[in-house]
Amino acid sequence: MRVLVTGTAGFIGNHLAIRLLDRGDEVIGVDNVNDYYDVRLKEARLARIEDYSNFTEIRAGIHDRSAMEDVFAQYKPQRVVNLAAQAGVRYSLQNPYAYVDSNLLGFVNILEGCRHHDVEHLVYASSSSVYGANTRMPFSVHHNVDHPISLYAASKKANELMAHTYSHLFGLPTTGLRFFTVYGPWGRPDMALFLFAKAILEGRAIDVFNHGDMQRDFTYIDDAVTPAEALAILSAQEPGRKARIATLEVEGLPAYTTSAGWLGYDDEKVARLSRESVAEGFTMLKLKVGADLNSDIRRLRVARDAAGTDNAKDVLDRVRGRHRGAMSYGIRNRGPRASRPADV
Repeated sequence: MRVLVTGTAGFIGNHLAIRLLDRGDEVIGVDNVNDYYDVRLKEARLARIEDYSNFTEIRAGIHDRSAMEDVFAQYKPQRVVNLAAQAGVRYSLQNPYAYVDSNLLGFVNILEGCRHHDVEHLVYASSSSVYGANTRMPFSVHHNVDHPISLYAASKKANELMAHTYSHLFGLPTTGLRFFTVYGPWGRPDMALFLFAKAILEGRAIDVFNHGDMQRDFTYIDDAVTPAEALAILSAQEPGRKARIATLEVEGLPAYTTSAGWLGYDDEKVARLSRESVAEGFTMLKLKVGADLNSDIRRLRVARDAAGTDNAKDVLDRVRGRHRGAMSYGIRNRGPRASRPADV
């Protein structure tokens, strides 16, 4: 499979490229290796993948319309993972135009390339920053995110809206991933853990913002790359049919995707789609759990049995356990109004 990955000199993009290259996929890597932070680190990351025979490096920025048109026309990628972006919340106060160029103009170039070259699936990096001034916890993809508090967050929310529009108008399958502060080997030196460690080693005080009144979720790099890799290799959406996504999902919980599930399908259709999915090489099955838990668990059993596989092992217990905590996870009960729990 030919995959265009932007940001291959970056932290997440480099790790993802290695995953795909090790799988045997052909990776077209695009990165302009800018100087937002030490270029030597970016070059060292690229050195990890430059010897792969199935890797092609393109030195260009995604904001360069002509260059991106040439990349799509020449290499005709089947899938695209857009991880190139101008990152950083505080830096957006100093250099707002960098965010407009890369995150807005650059993303339009990606969308247009996908639209005109029959790309089967676009996966792109959004950010937990889109939750902005939200106070509802835990965060959910169902929450309103109309109050960003940085230009970086606003640009990422704009990406989500732009992708939704292209999906609606042109039938382009798109999936955005809201990463939460990714850390790990080869990470960005401007991130908190590296800044803290550097300050400690140099005997300096650690900079603390908001008077220390904050909490932060961190995501290890492997846990960020795994869903990006899985989405990059999914089968394309067939014209006129709902996509079958290779993951189990409980509505309202973190998941690889929020595309259409099997709610409303009768058992016979579920069984048929299950058999077809396995025949096409899927390793897991997807089911959204809604209000009628018993019915949905039965449907999951039907899918599992039809597939003739144990890939749903232990899923039923997890679904039951999490559904008991429906209010804390933001699952909506679609039953009578009197029995409907309050949204989180």
